[in-house]
This record gives sequence, structure tokens and C-alpha cells, in this order.
Amino acid sequence: MKLIQTNKESLLKQLESITRIVERRHTLPILSNVLIERKNKKISCIATDLEIQITSTTEDNSNIKEQLGSVTVGAKKLQDILRALPDKTNITLEGEENRLLLKGGKSRFNLQTLPTEDFPKLPEKTEIEDKIIVKEGELKKLLLLVQYAMAQQDIRYYLNGLLLVKEENNLKAVATDGHRLGFSFLALEEKQEKQEIILPRKAVLELTKQLKENEDPVIIELLKNQIRFTFANVVLVSKLVEGKFPDYNRVIPSGYKKHIEINRTLFLQTLQRASILSNEKFRGVRIILTEGKLRIVCSNTEQEEAQEELEVSYKGEELDIGFNISYLLDVLNNLTSETIQCSFGDSNSSALITIPGNDNFKYVVMPMRI
Repeated sequence: MKLIQTNKESLLKQLESITRIVERRHTLPILSNVLIERKNKKISCIATDLEIQITSTTEDNSNIKEQLGSVTVGAKKLQDILRALPDKTNITLEGEENRLLLKGGKSRFNLQTLPTEDFPKLPEKTEIEDKIIVKEGELKKLLLLVQYAMAQQDIRYYLNGLLLVKEENNLKAVATDGHRLGFSFLALEEKQEKQEIILPRKAVLELTKQLKENEDPVIIELLKNQIRFTFANVVLVSKLVEGKFPDYNRVIPSGYKKHIEINRTLFLQTLQRASILSNEKFRGVRIILTEGKLRIVCSNTEQEEAQEELEVSYKGEELDIGFNISYLLDVLNNLTSETIQCSFGDSNSSALITIPGNDNFKYVVMPMRI
């Protein structure tokens, strides 16, 4: 049975937008496969890991008469074959029993398939609890501003994700691993009822890769225990993380009186140099703030030391405080503003990093003993 006639580039582009979530080695072999469906003059490629499902759809411009057709085949293998074929090759996929024949030019590939009815598609939920529409570029920026602060494999599973809060006229994003916290928000056109959900880490990272920096719409639909993002030719559905996220408002300090404004790129480059001699295990850096000067000191177990000095506009009392240098590098690498503001309490208090004249971003980092 002839399933699909298309060109290499079209199918490859679809596969490349979904195969990042495909596991090569999985206890369920079918999760290494992609489901290719053809119906209603559309070709859909679907991948899932049981937590996230991504569907990429394109128009079917072939002249194949049959209306329906579907097959599941090894995603990475199919992707590798398409990459290896010459550019602008027209391809045909033909399915018979448990095999898929791929024809392209003078090449023939006979691939094993698994039953399509065994493919574990996430249930299509139609009861939409809420819906908001934002711009692709704005959502991408919102996620990028905080996603690096998510925990990885923390026993507090709700920290291995990102909190999305819709409230008033804002969509807020919060991420924390218990040592630092990123907070950002974007303005919405319509006033919202307050609702909080936790997106799993993998869904957040996939969205930051999929979303483009443009003004095209992203439809965000909240379903029961799921969230669905629809944009361009992609639909990403994710299960939600159950659990109670920490109260981020209590973590964000206020009333600090020690402030410095500093060029972000200059500060980043200075920290990058100093980090070369930081302790590989603890990654500590001392920040010493005196009148008109900011000193940065890193040392390691070999008694090697790096010192850097920057001129800053500061006239307060002296401060000597330690941080994990990786946490500072993360925020500086993910911001794009020319200048940042660092605010401090005492040597035992968290630091607050913000963007001057812009209150929609806050980054809190706990101090460490050095």
C-alpha cells in the first residue's frame, strides 16, 4: 500500500522537529518509533515518550488516491536515511504487513515496522479548561529567561520543572533548584483568573528549541492534567507535574540598600576568566565590594588563585560574599540586556539580579561559605 509521496526535505524537516524526544533505548521498543499518518490531505509525524507528545503536520500534495494510511518506523533510522539521500530527492513510502519500503531515486530501504495500534498516543482531551494566546518570540524569551534555574533529578520532583502562573494580566514563569530562583513575566491582553501549573523539564527545554523568535501566535490550552501548545505546524502536548511549588514571593528579597549597576558582558567575561581557577567541585567565587571597586576572587585546592577588579559606582559599606560562580554565569549568559543591577543585603543574604528600568525579571541566588 502506497502511503506517502513527498520530497526528502519536507519529511526530514518534520522528523527533525519531533525526534529530540525519542528515546533510542527504551523498555517499550515502539517509543523509539515515529508514527506517520496520512489523512485529510495532511501528513502527520508523531513522537512521544509517554510524558510529551509532539505532532508535526504538513500538506499532502501527492496524487495517491487512498485517504488513510499510517505506519510506525524507527525514528532515528528513518531520519539518518533521509539525511544521507541526495538533496531534492523525491521519496515514496510503501507499507506491507510489518515492513516499510522507502524508495528514493535508485535507493531502496526495507525497514521493520511495529503495529500502529500499539503506538501509545496521549489521549486527545477536548475539555479545554482555559486558553490564552501569546506571541512565539515572547513565550520563547519568557522560558529562556528562567529555564536554566530548574532542578535536575531533584528528589523534590516539582522542582524538576517550571511553574507557569496566569494571574491578572500576566503570564509568569518561575524556576528554582533550591539554590537560585529565576522569575519573569509577560503581559497578556486579557485579565486572567489565577491558575498555577508545573511544566516538566523536558517539555520546557523542547519548547525553547521549537519556538521561533517571531510574532506568530502560540495557542496555549489548559486541559485536565495536560497542557497543549499549538504553533506553526507543531502541536506539543505535555502532562503536568503534580505537586505544590514553593512560594516564590517569599524568596525574592526587597528593601536592599547595596546596589551596583554593571555592564553585563564585562561582568560575564571577568567571571569566565576567574572561573578557570575555581574549585571544580564547589565552584565558589568571592565578591568583595568596596567603595568604587568590585573584586572577584577564585581559588582551588592547588592553591592557585585568580583575582579580577572592576570599577563600579558604589559608596556603601564593605561587603565580602561568596557564590557558586556557575549560578552567576548562567544568568549572565541568558540575559541580553546591556546592563544589570546587583543588589545585596549582608554576607549571609541572597543576592538579587535585575535589569535596570525593567521589573519583569528577577534572579535570586543564595550565598555560599568560602
